[in-house]
Amino acid sequence: MTPLLHSAELRTFELQHAALPLMERAGEAAADCALQLRSGTKPILVLAGPGNNGGDAMVLARVLYERRVPVALVFPGNAAKLPKDAQAAYKKLVATGLAIHHEVPAGKFSLVVDGLFGIGLSRPIEGEWAALIERINHFAGPVLALDLPSGLDADTGSIHGVAVRACHTATFIAGKPGLYTADGPDHCGTISIHDLHLPAIASAGAVLSIDHFSDALRPRQRNSHKGSNGSLAIVGGAPGMTGAALLAARAALKLGAGRVFVGLLDRLPVDYGQPELMLREPADALAQASAGVIGPGLGITTLAFELLCRAVSADFPLLIDADGLTLISQHPVLARNIARRNSPTVLTPHPAEAARLLGCTTENVQADRVAAALRLSEQFCAIVALKGCGTVLANPDAQWRINTTGNPGLASGGTGDVLAGMTGALLAQGWSAWSALCCAVHLHGAAADHCVAAGDGPIGLAASELIEPARQLLNGWINDYGDSLSSN
Repeated sequence: MTPLLHSAELRTFELQHAALPLMERAGEAAADCALQLRSGTKPILVLAGPGNNGGDAMVLARVLYERRVPVALVFPGNAAKLPKDAQAAYKKLVATGLAIHHEVPAGKFSLVVDGLFGIGLSRPIEGEWAALIERINHFAGPVLALDLPSGLDADTGSIHGVAVRACHTATFIAGKPGLYTADGPDHCGTISIHDLHLPAIASAGAVLSIDHFSDALRPRQRNSHKGSNGSLAIVGGAPGMTGAALLAARAALKLGAGRVFVGLLDRLPVDYGQPELMLREPADALAQASAGVIGPGLGITTLAFELLCRAVSADFPLLIDADGLTLISQHPVLARNIARRNSPTVLTPHPAEAARLLGCTTENVQADRVAAALRLSEQFCAIVALKGCGTVLANPDAQWRINTTGNPGLASGGTGDVLAGMTGALLAQGWSAWSALCCAVHLHGAAADHCVAAGDGPIGLAASELIEPARQLLNGWINDYGDSLSSN
């Protein structure tokens, strides 16, 4: 599992190990990365900034020089103003005799190393530093960022004016949330984490992986029946929006819910594309269920509100999505009732829905996605998935995860409905709400990645295309993990 630390947590951890040569270790680890990434035999260009990130870059340059690798170091800053450890790295570098440039020298390079700014950056990059970043981004070869691409906020993934676009990021001690969400994935490239020989870190945050829900990946008993696998109600599908509810229902069926009752607000006799689904009056669907999903295509009418109230009062795990979330934001009493539910509640908002629930702007939500997800989870006593690039999951125990599966093919209508149905299927089968949402989010993205690997996307990937690969992947995971659990 990959722990994620915010900047303040990381600084505290570093202080606890201040007696160790952490900068030296970081520079050596980065030098090894640089040698693996360089393209050809031309010099490696190293750009060092005015802080400790620059110190890491100076150690890297010195190590490469001592290994007789051609290297050109650019440091436009003032050595006298460097932090203590970075000053020590600078002095060692000077002692080697390696030339230190104030501007990028002429010539071609096999790799550019970005060591300009690290986790301490808190203001927009301007002037000569911004110009340097622009030069890095116009480099035709590989770019290695140290700790994180300069200009990227380590905690939030937002951009401070301008940011380096790297093909590889060598980050130190632990992962940083900003590498994995918001603008981070577009700037980091491949991420490698170097623990600098420090002990494992206990953290509330982590990169979501199968290990987080593997205990629930158990094969079915041979002596089972449809009732053993739960009954799921999916309520939504107002006139003109039946597709949303049917997508959720089809996904739920293919992910193993024993019975799926679809409470459509628009009347249909049967889903001819999936006749196994049982179409019911919405209230009847809720009455027959052991878990529920409400919101896909629900609308925001009086009837929709009444059905949401009924679902919230039910004593079963409930996922609320789409129009259901909009209704909650419009009715504070309903919001308070959700927070008081005895059964688990799952919320799956996109950023605009999250903003309405929190009473802020979408920009506020996107400025710190982890914080927004944690606030929602606390406010509603719910398990939350804040959808988007690097979906953030949070629970009321203040645990949080960032998902790394998925691709831009998911940015199309209906994919959220499929996610809702997938999560509902696992809830109906008795998974805990946290495990169900973690698995569904990870699986949803992995199914999209599977489609793209097969040449079906990302452009034009349709939500319904996710369902079949999701079923295949889930069964594969159960085969891989369930057998090992059974043998233990």
